[in-house]
Amino acid sequence: MTRIAIVLIVGTALAMGVGMYYAQVYAYYYDVEPQGDDVVLTPAGGGDPVTIAYDNFRGIDRDSSPKAFRACFDTSLSLDEARAEYEPYEGAAPLVAPGWFECYDAKALGAQIEAGQAQVFTGVTNIEYGIDRVVAITADGKGYAWQEINECGDKAYDGSPLGEDCPERE
Repeated sequence: MTRIAIVLIVGTALAMGVGMYYAQVYAYYYDVEPQGDDVVLTPAGGGDPVTIAYDNFRGIDRDSSPKAFRACFDTSLSLDEARAEYEPYEGAAPLVAPGWFECYDAKALGAQIEAGQAQVFTGVTNIEYGIDRVVAITADGKGYAWQEINECGDKAYDGSPLGEDCPERE
């Protein structure tokens, strides 16, 4: 009887572990279909985001997290042109994507950013309250997008007073 109980407990724990792993890595993700205006950058000095030229767009997202969005694309916009025309985004670090989303390698992109071979730009501020969409452009014409928690989001999620710079929550 004890062996049966042990087998049931271990089997249940194993099944729950596999289920949790699947839910975190595979379930809930869906492909983001390109719409033609998926990659936008905010001009230097502010203003409304503008669509940049891109192709070979591949994106994923899930509704269970505002930071789940990841995208990869090719662009004819050079890194120097982007640096001259668009608003840089300070402090962004590429977030890790599921291993099956092969076009997006956060570690390699982070190394390119540190080496000055890529830069992160502001895409859309507050695409969702406290969340900014950022876009990295590399020297070899690749682009990557993900979502970062901004300062207002940090304050909202940790319970700090929002301050006057933060927009009203809806």
